[in-house]
Amino acid sequence: MRAAGRGYGGMTARQFVREAQGGLDLREFYSEFFSRLHALQQDYRLLVTMAEQAAWDALPASRPGPLRGLPFSVKDNICTQGIQSTAGSRILEGYIPPFDATAVARTKHAGGILVGKTQMDEFGFGTFSTNSGYGVPKNPLDPSRSCGGSSGGAAGLVRALDLPHVAMAESTGGSISCPAAFCGVVGLTPTYGLVSRWGLIDYANSLDKIGVLARSVDDCALLLEQMEGFDTKDSTSLKRARTKDYRQELDLRKVKIGLPKEYFQGVDAGIARTVQGAVDALEREGAKVQEVSLPHTKYALAAYYVIATAEASTNLAKYCGMRYGQTLPLEGKFNEFFSRVRTRYFGDEAKRRIILGTFARMAGYRDQLYLKAFQARTLVIRDFERAFKQVDVLAAPTMPLLAPKFSEIASLTPVEHYQMDILTVAPNLAGIPQLSLPCGELQGLPVGLHLLADHLNESALLGVGRAWERLTRPVEEG
Repeated sequence: MRAAGRGYGGMTARQFVREAQGGLDLREFYSEFFSRLHALQQDYRLLVTMAEQAAWDALPASRPGPLRGLPFSVKDNICTQGIQSTAGSRILEGYIPPFDATAVARTKHAGGILVGKTQMDEFGFGTFSTNSGYGVPKNPLDPSRSCGGSSGGAAGLVRALDLPHVAMAESTGGSISCPAAFCGVVGLTPTYGLVSRWGLIDYANSLDKIGVLARSVDDCALLLEQMEGFDTKDSTSLKRARTKDYRQELDLRKVKIGLPKEYFQGVDAGIARTVQGAVDALEREGAKVQEVSLPHTKYALAAYYVIATAEASTNLAKYCGMRYGQTLPLEGKFNEFFSRVRTRYFGDEAKRRIILGTFARMAGYRDQLYLKAFQARTLVIRDFERAFKQVDVLAAPTMPLLAPKFSEIASLTPVEHYQMDILTVAPNLAGIPQLSLPCGELQGLPVGLHLLADHLNESALLGVGRAWERLTRPVEEG
């Protein structure tokens, strides 16, 4: 039996599970784990809620399954039974769900141990995790910089922890890929519908996807294997046979990689060179590389923000002080009461997106904005369909910039904030799987390589990602 604290740095999740199944003293391990977690929370504010007591209570009943004893965190917009779930908003402060989201329940059933709820932008509204109602998470690589968003706490925790751990996260327009790039970790956003959304506090129903942030491709695959699968409680859940193992080897000589020319425009030159260098390395290993075009990318950002804010404005209507959320003394007219509650407890960005979304859905503007956005979305989807008839995987920069300093973020206008999502919104509009991998550094900060594949082709993404990891670091198989 291995003593906790000896040789666990760099251990993959799958390796840890093997140790746990072999008789590791989990209580000893978790004593060290939470000691480390408390220190990180003090330094970087990566959690909204720490679930230490729940973890201790779960240990005696930890199942001998494929995630036996593995620590996992959950983004705070995914419901967890008996543990506060706020979606990063003050309007949901103190909300304790009486149920687990399906993805959480499946992870627990496989033996995972929930350790905490991670910081995020309020309801997912942001690119830098600066819109949280519970403090701003700091990037462990440089505390003056952002972790990215909206799953910033999850990515920061994965980066900072030197003990085995995986983070369950969620993406609407790039909220897994962006923080993965800024923190130098791996982020997997699966095909829309592959993982049940039941129990997710919605931002935009047609865009939200639950995924994974972890230290390696294999760690992401391990959690996805447990989360995926049809769920009768989610009408958007896909009915298909579950993939039991995403560890299949991939022969790069049989892989075609496409470089979408539009995704290298307006990108920091150093980032573009670093990503191109990673693709060149894959080509030297036998992959075939060609340029492709996604001509309607220029419409994606506008379409995304019209659709996402329209759906958000309807989803947030229920937080009125009577049905859900915080409340105040009932005085005056109902509309005045609702307005007081929402004004007091919603953050500025939430208010902005409610207003934008309501405007887009108004009868006088619906055809000009909302319906046009869906037409643009169809064009974006067709671009990807044509591209994947030519290639297996697309490769591009994840983000057009390095992790910015908070002082730089403070000077951005709301529109400039939105423009930072230019490379991640189109894949999310199309609902295709995405994998962000660290592929190098500039100025001591990580650069993300974004791999995209056709619907339900996670195996190709993970295979190429695993091939890249083998080129850049040794990965011991679990």
